Amino acid sequence: MKEQSPSTTALVTARMRSIHTFADPKPLLDDTWGEKFSPASDLASFGYGGKSVSTNESMTEESIDHLLRNSPAYANVILRSWYSEAALRTAISEGVGQYVLIGAGFDSYACRRAAEAKDLKIFEIDHPSTQALKKQRLIECGVPSDERLHFISADLGQESLESALSRSAFSPEEPAFLSWLGVTMYLSREANMATLESVARYFASGSQLVFSYVDQAIYESVPSGVAEDIAILKQRVKSVGEPFVSGFYPDTLETELRAIGLELEEDIDDLQILERCDPSNTNGLRSSTISRIASVRVKG
Repeated sequence: MKEQSPSTTALVTARMRSIHTFADPKPLLDDTWGEKFSPASDLASFGYGGKSVSTNESMTEESIDHLLRNSPAYANVILRSWYSEAALRTAISEGVGQYVLIGAGFDSYACRRAAEAKDLKIFEIDHPSTQALKKQRLIECGVPSDERLHFISADLGQESLESALSRSAFSPEEPAFLSWLGVTMYLSREANMATLESVARYFASGSQLVFSYVDQAIYESVPSGVAEDIAILKQRVKSVGEPFVSGFYPDTLETELRAIGLELEEDIDDLQILERCDPSNTNGLRSSTISRIASVRVKG
């Protein structure tokens, strides 16, 4: 990510959720905010999509949306959001009153699920440049300020998670639900472990974290069936200054988490999530076993 610019991949992710809502036959998400938070003109100006081969001009909204709908990352964005929000709804039903989004990007939960979140304190943590644009977009959309929603600007590469939250109304004594989606692959292993250790150390017993990651194997040898997709994805994120850096090994994740005080409850890949939410794959999502999501608890 370019230091003074908002995250292009965060803009892409928001728009993908909106495309899914409007274009797919049986959407798993209802997220119309993506096109408001992430207009195609933003993606073009930040370099996403490049130039048309035939005209050497910036790509149109239609061509950018087509590119996103056919991206190897599209299915993962939809499936990880579905999984995380399903887990969040369960947590709310069990009385959890705090929701922390690590690397919130242009997430629209607070806007579109107001009734569900009426008793929920929401804490969005993200890089200052990305969060500044998010707040600007909310103003442009006429969204009034909400006392439930707390913005925390932080570079978690330079500041710990607990330090960032200590500057807010967050209550570490009370259980929380945390989501950390589409972030870990862009960070070093050391940075990822530091954040996981912060979760184990700072959050109340029973707090739940859902995070997405890629199988570390893609940095070593990629299965032939997904090699082309992975190569395309790596090239695209690298081209906007946000290269893939690290992942986790599914076989050792549980042991690593237990060693720092976190209990792994579930670790599944996109194919397994798709089987759960849309077994017939009505939307034609191209899922794989490379992208995964883990649900963990802070041990008592």
